Amino acid sequence: MSRAPRLLAVFAHPDDESLACGGTLARLAQAGVEVSLVCATRGEAGSINPALGIPRTALGDVRESELRDAARVLGVHEVVVLGHRDGMLSWIDPARVEIDLERVFDRLSPDAVLTFGADGLYWHPDHVAIAARTATVVSGRAERQPVALYEVTLPAGAMARLVEAVRAATDDETISPWGLEAEAFGKGALPPTLVVDVSGQIDRKLRALACHRSQLGPSNPLAHLSRDLALAHLAVEHFHLAPCSPRRHGLMDALAR
Repeated sequence: MSRAPRLLAVFAHPDDESLACGGTLARLAQAGVEVSLVCATRGEAGSINPALGIPRTALGDVRESELRDAARVLGVHEVVVLGHRDGMLSWIDPARVEIDLERVFDRLSPDAVLTFGADGLYWHPDHVAIAARTATVVSGRAERQPVALYEVTLPAGAMARLVEAVRAATDDETISPWGLEAEAFGKGALPPTLVVDVSGQIDRKLRALACHRSQLGPSNPLAHLSRDLALAHLAVEHFHLAPCSPRRHGLMDALAR
């Protein structure tokens, strides 16, 4: 009996998966793909929703628990948390991260892999680092275990439009994505080679995002998303086939909009 196709998503922090490609992960899982997720850190250096009163020392445990909750919502088969120090992925010896990823690849034998592009969505150093480490592992295995590597991208201006829509809906000009400039999202990204309609999974994507409640302070636009706003701004996900990818794979290409 042939096995189900396998997809591995590799990201840096809890919540990366839900925002960047939660709809695609859910859509693949619903189609019978065995979806697994690697998170390089536990997100312990991230922002804390002040309403929850979480001490900094407990944030790693909280965010890992939220990640596993979100993964269940999305239909993810397995979550692997590498436990590298949040905020330090660009400073850690690359070989350490690559060895960890090699072990996951050896055990799970994915057919396709998702990660960030070289721009890390908004040039977050951890995102850029995990994208580079993943690309190195995929390239190094090309002859013995070729897998398709797809990189999540975001159109320039997409986050800015979402923020403006939420500000208009809430009449709150303090809304901003994690205190970052919304214009940084998608700046310098490669154009997509694959556009995926996830409108049918928007409720699941919203539930997954809501699992990451420790991140959703009052100024975070994701804390104020109505279903209509989500359909208008988060119902399409973008990817490009990585320049180093040794192949394409039908499990992703079949999702083309």
